[in-house]
Amino acid sequence: MKNTEGTGNMTRRGILKGGAGLALGGVLGSGAQTEAGPSLPKASVYETLGVKHVINATGTVTILGGSLMPPEVVNAWVEASRHFVNLAELQDRVGERLAGLLGVEAALVTTGAAGALLLGTAAVVTGGKADFIKRLPDTAGMKNEVILQKAHHSCYDNQLTGAGVKLIEVESPADVHKAVTKRTAVMFFINFAEPEGRIQRGEWLELARRHAVPTLLDAAADVPPVARLAEYNRMGFDLVAFSGGKALRGPNNTGLLLGRKHLVDAARRNASPHCGTIGRMMKVSKEDMVALLAAVEHYLHLDHQAEWREWERRIGVIEQALKDIPTLECQRVVPPIANHVPHLILAWDEKRLKLTRERLTRQLAAGDPPIQLGRVSGTGDKGVLISVFMLQAGEEQIVAERLRAILMG
Repeated sequence: MKNTEGTGNMTRRGILKGGAGLALGGVLGSGAQTEAGPSLPKASVYETLGVKHVINATGTVTILGGSLMPPEVVNAWVEASRHFVNLAELQDRVGERLAGLLGVEAALVTTGAAGALLLGTAAVVTGGKADFIKRLPDTAGMKNEVILQKAHHSCYDNQLTGAGVKLIEVESPADVHKAVTKRTAVMFFINFAEPEGRIQRGEWLELARRHAVPTLLDAAADVPPVARLAEYNRMGFDLVAFSGGKALRGPNNTGLLLGRKHLVDAARRNASPHCGTIGRMMKVSKEDMVALLAAVEHYLHLDHQAEWREWERRIGVIEQALKDIPTLECQRVVPPIANHVPHLILAWDEKRLKLTRERLTRQLAAGDPPIQLGRVSGTGDKGVLISVFMLQAGEEQIVAERLRAILMG
């Protein structure tokens, strides 16, 4: 195939040469000096686009950008952007460093936990065989069935079926015994759904071992605690998917696939930069690989107890501001699996205060700046849920004041 990248780049450079000043001036140049006098405060790149900053009282959700990268991670990303390297070699070296840091056999940086699920599925289906890899999502003649519990279906099913597999539902251990055949590629478990399923993690692993079937675990939001980064592999899961852009605070579009070396190697062979693979579309840049490594190193050295105390302090600020509101109840909760950090549930007599929780949520979102609430698994359906996990310095006070104003009517 003829290489046309050089010509394409020349064309793009020609276009950008004439238009760069306008584009950069529009997005980044709002603080420039003018003849009228000194420069005005510089607007952010988001404000120049008419996109408002949001106070994130939901948590590490993708729709809000996951998390904010610490300076060390941003600096690593910028440094990586200044040089060309061999991506395949970098992928290997970063994976080796991550595996050593975390105490697992092997690691691969992916496009989010979702990307890790697709590549993990591709790994067990193809076994890393070149003739199978180039055929995906056509899985004829391969092991192409994934067993999961009925309660473990989610919006992430597509990350499995995207590799060309069929999902086989089970509910009981007896169902598993019947479902396993020569076509079974992997047994999948989604961690936050454990309470809803009849088969718990340990029994799922035992069933998989009995039938000699690999296991894939979705643990996207299961950090903190930090120990979980290696715990699930040590329990016996062959492949584990984590988000790199949630509590680890790497780039939002990164993830980790951790596990058995031969399976992670097979996943890598299904991934970019290799051509003719199902993972070619899910490119992980050199900047993202280096930044996620920096994020993991940063996270492993954090004082996690001090972090927890800070989250509790933020909740205390909100509780103190609302303590005299009639009928209001404050309840601190920590989800047992995913998003395992302190949250605050607020509930009140909606008739007496003439305020529904839906209206409160809408009013917070309509304010300036918008405050975004949400609900994470393991916190029930009572009242409204406040996450202080991703609040920036001082935002807990803003949240407290706005809540009080709305609740007091």
